[in-house]
Amino acid sequence: MLHGLSSLITGGVNHINLLYIMVLLPALLALATMLIPAKNYLSRAGIFLFALAVNFFGSWGAFLSEEFSMLFPWGGFEMHLALRLYGFSGFIMFCIGIAALLVGIYGVTFLRDKSYSGAFLGFYLLTVALANGAVLANNLVVLLFFWEGLLITLFAMIVLGNRKDVSAAVKALIISGVADLLLMLGIAITAWQAGTLMIDEIIPLPIEGLGTVGFVCLMLGALGKAGAMPFHSWIPDAAKEAPLPFMAFLPGALEKLLGIYLLVRITRDIYALEHGSGMSTLLMTIGAITIILAVAMALIQKDMKRLLSYHAISQVGYMVLGVGTALPVGIVGALFHMLNNAIYKSCLFLSAGALELRCGTTDLRQMGGMRRLMPFTTVAFIVAACSISGLPPFNGFFSKELIFDAALESGKLFYAAALLGAFMTAASFLKMGHAAFFGPLKYPQEEQEIAPREVLPSMYAPMLILAATCLLFGVANFLPLSVIQGVMGDFMEGHNYSGWPHSLTLVLISLAVLLLAVGNHIFGVKKTGAGVGAVDHIHYAPGLHQAYNAAEKRYFDPYEWLMVLIKGYAWLCYGIDRAIDWIYNVLSVKLMQGAAAGLSAINNGRSSRYMVWAFTGMVFVLLMFIVKF
Repeated sequence: MLHGLSSLITGGVNHINLLYIMVLLPALLALATMLIPAKNYLSRAGIFLFALAVNFFGSWGAFLSEEFSMLFPWGGFEMHLALRLYGFSGFIMFCIGIAALLVGIYGVTFLRDKSYSGAFLGFYLLTVALANGAVLANNLVVLLFFWEGLLITLFAMIVLGNRKDVSAAVKALIISGVADLLLMLGIAITAWQAGTLMIDEIIPLPIEGLGTVGFVCLMLGALGKAGAMPFHSWIPDAAKEAPLPFMAFLPGALEKLLGIYLLVRITRDIYALEHGSGMSTLLMTIGAITIILAVAMALIQKDMKRLLSYHAISQVGYMVLGVGTALPVGIVGALFHMLNNAIYKSCLFLSAGALELRCGTTDLRQMGGMRRLMPFTTVAFIVAACSISGLPPFNGFFSKELIFDAALESGKLFYAAALLGAFMTAASFLKMGHAAFFGPLKYPQEEQEIAPREVLPSMYAPMLILAATCLLFGVANFLPLSVIQGVMGDFMEGHNYSGWPHSLTLVLISLAVLLLAVGNHIFGVKKTGAGVGAVDHIHYAPGLHQAYNAAEKRYFDPYEWLMVLIKGYAWLCYGIDRAIDWIYNVLSVKLMQGAAAGLSAINNGRSSRYMVWAFTGMVFVLLMFIVKF
């Protein structure tokens, strides 16, 4: 194993090492982690961190390796175990390895006293194994196998947070399952159209006729994994129930990496998406709607985890918008934003987890002034919040500017939607930062034996590393952008988007939007007297108040619509079943009983009545004879 790891890091990757280290090893150690008794938590944590460290170094080696493929024929109809490592898949796998390691280091401390820690750590490792398999898959059926396996770990990790109420986990399973069914249908259509299941053998298909259906189904499957609308509503519900490391790793980082990775492959390698086409406009529209509606809901949240969960949805909208433009600047911006989102969103969720651990709550109304007691968490949060808000010189600013550029080239309406999202993003993080870290010191004292304090180094170190990366990837954005442009190959030939954005006008507009958000925050704080109420004037504005109330009551939740349809269908089926049961068990019995009673009354044993019936019969026969002749 060590020899295999060494060969990976030095670039001498072979398919056996890849299979063992990136897929089989995390899966096997996941089982070992689950089986270790709870009293041996240090052993659990040691195996868990060892697995993540090996995965990180393995992904690093794979990222530096030359391209290669492997094929294990084991089934008919081209359903072979086929894996392929090349620039793009190596890049995504390396991002997964970094995110998994940093969140995992944080998680072993956060989960130390949880009764479900062993199961959670095991499912976490299994998720890493399945994600690596999905990225490496070079066969559509193999991709589907690993993709579907992630449903199991998704459900399990949410359930572990609250076993008494599994509704959030069931909701996640149903929504993600619907998206995966669409992906399955898209794979079937695509394989039929292409004549092969091998992804690297597919020549990009035209989006026309049946190909349009295949493209849309694959696209929706990718969007479902990424958490874009309309497959989004399970994320805020999971934020209330699932353990914090789950939110930081899956909705915060992993699912965006996987979903956008697949979406880019669908639009570049499997189908030929063209700028300005109907499908391009559809994808950009989905992205714009996701940005605005999700961030509008994030704006009014008073709970940190729900606020961050809506931003996890909103940020994927920018990525979908960028990919949908089908322009080099848009796709590079989307991939850069995908990477940046994994960094700052993980950092934000980890910051929220630190506050939850020390304050005993995630309710912004019950806390304040925590910068005095938790300085490292405060610094990490501020940097990540500036990044997601698009403030220069942090990484989020540069990736958003690329997407803004592509959006403006594709249509002013899409650019306006992206700007509106930027305003509400900045406004919501000004509110959250002010409420949690600034103002008078406040925390729920009845739940605290002593005043909250900074978390352990094993928890704040990952946050600070992520925060430092936000600054590094902004100031030195050529580092990630050169890699992203390199893995996209010939599509990026002649383009270089590193450095300061080329359009000073767009930069000035973006800065004006951020200043407008600051002005809005100052106005809201003066009006309500508290940071947590900084956007109440928007929340309770005429028209918006009614819309927000309807949204909070889930009137706009597609899942609730689906449940109404399912309940209506179930009621209809129940009614039909009861009607059939009544016909067979009630009506038919009563009819037979009535007929029997009638026959019994007729046949009373008197000879005179029998003579009447005999005479009547003879008359009837005679009449029939006369009529006939």
